[in-house]
Amino acid sequence: MTDTPQKTALVTGASRGIGAALAKRLAADGYHVVLTARTSDALEKVEDEIFESGGHATIAPMDLTEGDSIARLASAISQRWNKLDLLVLNAAMLGNLGPVTAIDGKEFNKLLTLNIVAQQALIANFDPLLRKSDAGRLIAVTSSVGQTPRPYWGAYGASKAALEVMVQAYAQEVKRLSNVRAAILDPGATRTKMRENAYPGEDPESVKPPEAVADAVAKLLASDFETGHRMRVKA
Repeated sequence: MTDTPQKTALVTGASRGIGAALAKRLAADGYHVVLTARTSDALEKVEDEIFESGGHATIAPMDLTEGDSIARLASAISQRWNKLDLLVLNAAMLGNLGPVTAIDGKEFNKLLTLNIVAQQALIANFDPLLRKSDAGRLIAVTSSVGQTPRPYWGAYGASKAALEVMVQAYAQEVKRLSNVRAAILDPGATRTKMRENAYPGEDPESVKPPEAVADAVAKLLASDFETGHRMRVKA
């Protein structure tokens, strides 16, 4: 790990699970990582672990769906670093699983606001900073249900399908106009709180830890991947 971070990364949903594991791995690889999530205590724990390992991090507790929170974060990062090398769109809401006919409209609206509307706002606000990097990268975390519909997963699956279409469109839009490249990451079955909520009877030890996903992302970032690349992390 370098003594002085040469790159900056923003990881959303970084207080636990895949986001936390990825933030720690990026810090170990020399990034200064900006961590966002709603829970400040959990973010501080991840930040402390990064510091204890010799890494660099800054926490920014916030609700991505609230007002101009994303625009304010982009402004703060711009003033401090003037660029962003990596944006990881990891924050998402699972919602209640159930048949399409029973989807609660209020909850569905909340889910789409975080899983789609906030993601578009992140792309729009950080695109200028990604373009200022010599090799700006965007990674959006998806789910297999975004491509393969599954009973009772209609709401969450629809949000991930929309996310993939949006990110793929962005990937093509920046292809010949900048050095920015976008990729879609399907982590597969991973030991996270969201997975536990979806599969309460599953043995957590039967699926891979978040660190395995972080390792896969590190390898992807070290490669010369084509914009629009979609990767699934196998067990």
